[in-house]
Amino acid sequence: MRKIETQMNSAIRNRKDFRSGNTEVAQFICSATNRAGAIVKLHGNKIAEVYANSIVLFDGGWQTVTTKSRLNALLDEFAAGTGVIQRNFEWFLTYKHLKEDFVSGMEVAL
Repeated sequence: MRKIETQMNSAIRNRKDFRSGNTEVAQFICSATNRAGAIVKLHGNKIAEVYANSIVLFDGGWQTVTTKSRLNALLDEFAAGTGVIQRNFEWFLTYKHLKEDFVSGMEVAL
């Protein structure tokens, strides 16, 4: 895991805002559900919303190696055994030996 990803995960765990290079973490409270969480952005594009019981994953419009790396760092930290992989230029979410198409906005229970 890259140093910036370790710092990103630490900020989420400690409920702190964080910004370094192209990665940003901002704490928020969802007005619709009143759930506290953290938004993770890469190059200003939202790639994840992290809540106490789930993570909502986005590709931010760019299915890049860096986006996938940040998402996998989050999943390794908060949803062990779950990951984003790529096969023939297509993204998939893997968990419990299953694989499904990656859809931006999908939610993973923790």
